[in-house]
Amino acid sequence: MATIDGKNPNPIIIKAHTSVRPDELEQVRKKLEVAGIDDFDFDEDMVYDVIATIKDPEHPLTLEQLDVVKPHLITVDNENYYIRVEFTPTIPNCSMATLIGLMIRTKLNRNIPSKYKVDVYIEAGKHDQQKEISKQLNDKERYLAALENEHLAGIVNDGIQDNSLSYR
Repeated sequence: MATIDGKNPNPIIIKAHTSVRPDELEQVRKKLEVAGIDDFDFDEDMVYDVIATIKDPEHPLTLEQLDVVKPHLITVDNENYYIRVEFTPTIPNCSMATLIGLMIRTKLNRNIPSKYKVDVYIEAGKHDQQKEISKQLNDKERYLAALENEHLAGIVNDGIQDNSLSYR
């Protein structure tokens, strides 16, 4: 696939496969009310459902449609309150990889209980600067500093704005 300056003008689009169907959302919400947020264990599909609807910053598509996020690249450890998400940029030199990671991290921080620690990584071998970008995404000070930039925060907020399930 040809790229221009780290951009992917013709991405491959996949069929959406969110695990929580709209008719199940009300059942999930009722379970949350009964169990209480603090007693509720997350699983990979639930985390996936939160991030799948994030809009790509370059295309009018979701990260799910672009196959950037995948359920099997999510790990949830409820005993230690830890969530690890890996994502796959559409091309190895994707110039939007850091921004996509910021969106994933922000969406999770806003939609799951704060007792969970979230780490976001680029899938190994899927980006030319995978290690450097992953390190930036998981540096709390850099993450917070990035969101202090009004322009960047606006892009992140636009990308994560939707009506998906929230566990907060």
